[in-house]
Amino acid sequence: MDSDRGRGAMLLERLHADRTLEVVENDDDAVRVVGSLLARLHSAPAPDGLPQLQTILSGMLDDAPAAMTALERDDRARLRRWMSRVTDLEAAPGHHLLHWDLHYGNVLAADREPWLAIDPEPLVGDPGFDLWPALDSGWSTDDTLTEAPRIVRRRFDILTEMLDLDRGRAAGWTVARLLQNTLWDIEDGHAAISTSAKTVDDALAPSVGSGKVERAG
Repeated sequence: MDSDRGRGAMLLERLHADRTLEVVENDDDAVRVVGSLLARLHSAPAPDGLPQLQTILSGMLDDAPAAMTALERDDRARLRRWMSRVTDLEAAPGHHLLHWDLHYGNVLAADREPWLAIDPEPLVGDPGFDLWPALDSGWSTDDTLTEAPRIVRRRFDILTEMLDLDRGRAAGWTVARLLQNTLWDIEDGHAAISTSAKTVDDALAPSVGSGKVERAG
């Protein structure tokens, strides 16, 4: 009927909001769930009209020089290094469909499948840009945790292997995420690079230049 034109419906699926990947005790199992979800997402064609990573990178590089003045000297040096790495990657931003925020809390248990991703922020770009949320999940809110670098390297090993990513480029795209997050922090009034960002950066530093990263046990 004409009166029904323009109406729509939303099909909702029941998920278990009280069970996320954060409750999985074996971290290797948890990060492999993220890897399998990202692999499926990255293989899907990206719809037209989504935000492009190229545009985001250009904006970051435009904003970084002015934002840098809010930081102390050591943090400025780190930010400059991140800018240089992002500039190297800018020419090939990628064309895959990305989630942009697939941390452990955004993976819920379900009935149709064991685990499903929620709350995407769709973006078109390189799959390496999708790793940081999983690398950072959980430990970054625990100031007493001393094993964070090992956790980051282990998760990075698993994800890059599952997604068949070049490790040097994947580490570089993770640096791009750290730059993006730091620029947001500065915009919010922070005057230092976060400890968690430095931890991820230092943990993956060997892979940025060599294309390899230390295997974590």
